[in-house]
Amino acid sequence: MPSFDTVSEVDLHEIANAVDQTSREVGNRYDFKGSSAGLEQHDDQIVITADSDFQLDQVKSILYVKLSKRGIDLGSLEQGKVETSGKHVRQSLQVQQGISQDIARTLIKHLKESKIKVQASIQGDKVRVSGKNRDDLQNAIATLKSASVDLPLQFNNFRD
Repeated sequence: MPSFDTVSEVDLHEIANAVDQTSREVGNRYDFKGSSAGLEQHDDQIVITADSDFQLDQVKSILYVKLSKRGIDLGSLEQGKVETSGKHVRQSLQVQQGISQDIARTLIKHLKESKIKVQASIQGDKVRVSGKNRDDLQNAIATLKSASVDLPLQFNNFRD
């Protein structure tokens, strides 16, 4: 029986490269000379520090450009709230990996409402969709792409 997996994965190595490029550019730019603006990555979290909200937004925009050039969907970043402490401003960006149970249930509900003859099941942090023929699975992929979820979805492990 043909099947595929619906996942939401981000290449953390590409994120590390984008963070490294951004920190080098921030260090070289004239408008950031003498400031404490910078960013660092801890596993799946990026922490941005700056002297003001304006500098924080500038560092974020540089990071977003670097991430999008490397093929990382910006929808996979969840912005934390901006924390102000003394002269410094700090914000954390959480990289979302995997599909949560609530979003997986929403995707399965969306598939069932479309009346496509496929079966979907939640398996950990991914959704496996199986059907009788390839055409049904391709229709299911199109339906899942049109679903309004806040995560970027990838479809892999297609088996015939």
